[in-house]
Amino acid sequence: MTSSSLTYKLFFDGCSKGNPGIAGAGAVIYNHFNKEIWSKSSFVGKKETNNVAEYSGLILGLEEVVEMGGSIRNLIIKGDSKLVIEQMKGNYKVNSPNLLQLYKKAKELLLKGNFESIDFIHVYRNENKRADELSNLGLVLGLHI
Repeated sequence: MTSSSLTYKLFFDGCSKGNPGIAGAGAVIYNHFNKEIWSKSSFVGKKETNNVAEYSGLILGLEEVVEMGGSIRNLIIKGDSKLVIEQMKGNYKVNSPNLLQLYKKAKELLLKGNFESIDFIHVYRNENKRADELSNLGLVLGLHI
């Protein structure tokens, strides 16, 4: 089995205190041994919705996957936002103009990734603890701006 055929996992999350309010995003990538190989937090904004923050977490992780230059060919994406997961799978329509822009960016990143397989899976919050921790760290980073 070549390294390009192994499956990696990307977990993402976003949070907004006030909704809209101060928001953060986070993402983490695990290799096929379930070892964390990358993670990042980011400040999303001072008046953003939770859904914008969730998409920001997804985009944050996808940008890193693309940056890795095609070394990840099989990817499972997990998040606790049912809305984002179902929209990315094509099961829910994207109605919000703010979300449509982010949705399109995420779809473009998926095309750039040139994946053999990609799956989106909704998980509950307790299965998304590391990404949740990172998104809250992103929010805290924004408190210092």
